[in-house]
Amino acid sequence: MIRTRAKYHLGQIVCHKKHPFRGVIFDVDPEFANTDEWYEAIPEDSRPLKDQPYYHLLAENDQSYYVAYVSEQNLVADYSGEPVEHPDISDLFGPLTDGAYPLHFQLN
Repeated sequence: MIRTRAKYHLGQIVCHKKHPFRGVIFDVDPEFANTDEWYEAIPEDSRPLKDQPYYHLLAENDQSYYVAYVSEQNLVADYSGEPVEHPDISDLFGPLTDGAYPLHFQLN
């Protein structure tokens, strides 16, 4: 059994280490939980390990908004204090408070 603890939390703003985008975490998988096709589409020399947390992000870059799936090793916390402008943020989170977005709902 793999025992993994996520470094980042729901509502936290993070940036990708290698690509120019940032986003708000809205879900976490304790280890890789996407398709083999998705994983194998990543160049082999850039593929992250599967046995680490993977984060679902409401992401943005200079051109667009989208949902991203990113390994923990490729993320860093964003302490800029700047909001993420993704149009779906208000569906899940309240207003930006102290650099993070509070959830609109209780988790079980």
